[in-house]
Amino acid sequence: MEECVEATQYLTFSLAEEIFAIDVGRVREILEITTITKVPKTPDFMQGVINLRGSVVPVIDMRLKFGMSGSERTVNTCIIVVEVAMDGENVVLGALADSVQEVIEMEPDQIEAAPHIGTHLNTDFIKGMGKHNERFVMILDIDKIFSSEELEAVVGV
Repeated sequence: MEECVEATQYLTFSLAEEIFAIDVGRVREILEITTITKVPKTPDFMQGVINLRGSVVPVIDMRLKFGMSGSERTVNTCIIVVEVAMDGENVVLGALADSVQEVIEMEPDQIEAAPHIGTHLNTDFIKGMGKHNERFVMILDIDKIFSSEELEAVVGV
């Protein structure tokens, strides 16, 4: 049997000036910015919760999660609703992004390993660096962006 090395489709989105990508298979939908209800005593990056067709969905500000300045809401600001694996279960989260770019396809040979930046920075959540339109795209491992403690703090709302 041949090894399966096929292209993967990624949804690209921007945070500040950077382009990030997540596996399109983990994306449920993309929403326009809506009313986000603040929840007291949650981590800074936790913006609050939204009502998604009767379900409470926590919304994370990806810029704050990655140590950038907080999101400035614009007409392009959106919430990417994703499924994250946590302790064998799928958890639905909203990821606040400055804008959604496009769905791109990347072959495994277009993706380089994540850069090793040093021991004090955790870059486990970066699957690799892809190149698209002469720009680097950081490909994220959505399951590794949040520690289980962070997810519990957010999902245990």
